[in-house]
Amino acid sequence: MEDSIGTLLLKDKQVKILYALTNKGREWHLTDLAKETNVTYVHISKFIKRCEELGIVDSERHGRVKRLVLTEKGAEVARSVANIMEKVNSVDIKPNEHHEK
Repeated sequence: MEDSIGTLLLKDKQVKILYALTNKGREWHLTDLAKETNVTYVHISKFIKRCEELGIVDSERHGRVKRLVLTEKGAEVARSVANIMEKVNSVDIKPNEHHEK
């Protein structure tokens, strides 16, 4: 993601992870998600654990591998974040606009 007001207000890594998980045509595992989003495995693991606690992500263990999927609540959160990013990034703010006299 490029530098923008949205990435200033919303954490870029978390937005990338949620956005990736909206791709239902793909089976997501922690390592795949880390590669796709260019986020470290440790960061992904901690974020996904917190998302599971909040009911945003479900996971199924298959041996040592976790399959990840957004819950209905998670899909709603992802849509809301995408809408916020779209609206915030469409705002045209000029530097020091409010400080000029």
